[in-house]
Amino acid sequence: MSTDAPSTASTITIETFPVGPLGCNCTILADAVSHDAIIIDPGGDDAGILERVRALGLRVTAIVHTHTHIDHVGATHAVQQATRAPARIHEEDMFLYEMLPIQGQMIGLRTPQRAEMDTFLRDGEVITAGGISLQVLHTPGHTPGSVCFHCRAGGRDVLMSGDTLFAGSVGRTDLWGGDHEKLVSSIQRKLLSLPSETLVIPGHDRNTTIDREKRSNPFLR
Repeated sequence: MSTDAPSTASTITIETFPVGPLGCNCTILADAVSHDAIIIDPGGDDAGILERVRALGLRVTAIVHTHTHIDHVGATHAVQQATRAPARIHEEDMFLYEMLPIQGQMIGLRTPQRAEMDTFLRDGEVITAGGISLQVLHTPGHTPGSVCFHCRAGGRDVLMSGDTLFAGSVGRTDLWGGDHEKLVSSIQRKLLSLPSETLVIPGHDRNTTIDREKRSNPFLR
């Protein structure tokens, strides 16, 4: 019988670091008690991601994606092969995943090897791993299947917003399936209702908070 203390939100750790040529923020959510982990947006540098997993002694139980632009899925196959964890996207982004060769040609990136996708992410579902409870929020606009992930960690609410919401900005909508009105509506309905102190970890660049974006983001006024 295990003598470990029960997992709580305070035992959940978050490590985020840029990967790949476009600097996608990859996040590793880990339960320090059970050592279960979820990887969000393994966009490149599979060796670096897997080294962090090994160094922390983690068991990856899920690989999830905020959307399927090439810079957010570049290392998925290699990470999945190494961890045997299921990889998941929202169904409405499957067409983009199938377009990886075209995406690569457009921006000069080599097409990554395709991973096997498991069941699709569903709006409102909660993905668990040890004491981690990660809620899926479908936020179409940047892409039709864009999602954000919300959890409690370290005593506060945390949002992994992908390319939906940035510090002082929002995601671009001039690519396949993008829709600016849907993007802003998704942010207003799903994200701005979160607690003001929520830490926002976007898909690129620096972190922010829901309060800061409510007060100063020019795209949300």
